[in-house]
Amino acid sequence: MRPEQIKAREYFQQKGTLLPGRQIHERVRAAFAVTEEFLAGVSELDARQRAAPGEWCVQEVVDHLVESHRPSVEELRCLLRGERPTGGPVPASLQSKAPLDRPWPELVGGLKRLHSEALRLLAGVPEGLGMEAKAPIVMVVNAKNPDGSESPLHWIEDLDWKAYSAVIFRLHEIDHLNQAKRALKAAKREI
Repeated sequence: MRPEQIKAREYFQQKGTLLPGRQIHERVRAAFAVTEEFLAGVSELDARQRAAPGEWCVQEVVDHLVESHRPSVEELRCLLRGERPTGGPVPASLQSKAPLDRPWPELVGGLKRLHSEALRLLAGVPEGLGMEAKAPIVMVVNAKNPDGSESPLHWIEDLDWKAYSAVIFRLHEIDHLNQAKRALKAAKREI
């Protein structure tokens, strides 16, 4: 096992599995609130500005969050019923067929609705709910290569509902929020 995988597993435990459910809910709520606040200040024109070929613009980042959160909410529903979700993990770079064709207000509204649904599910979790059911996720982290460069490291990890929520609805959200902020900043420099 690589050091990055060990560190990730420690995160799953410390920031997920071992925390009380109400704290998971609060941490996810805070991450969603920061994303929604940022997106409220992004115009449709700015959301579609691409800073560099091959890099996602803000709209593509939000499209990815909508497309990945949709099945993730369903997987969380399964976990909270004590069931393993069917099928494999949500693909790491999932997007709609035409991310730039979606109207920006509808895309942001769709993300807010998914946020609300995930928070509703987490708010209703009874204390002491079991964590036997696990869902597979695709973990992607930047890993150091022997030459000092970095490259993505992918693996499948099975997570309980707390760790799943901490990774999918908090860490994933924050990572992509930061990506969207960088994309917007870079695009504004290019204009």
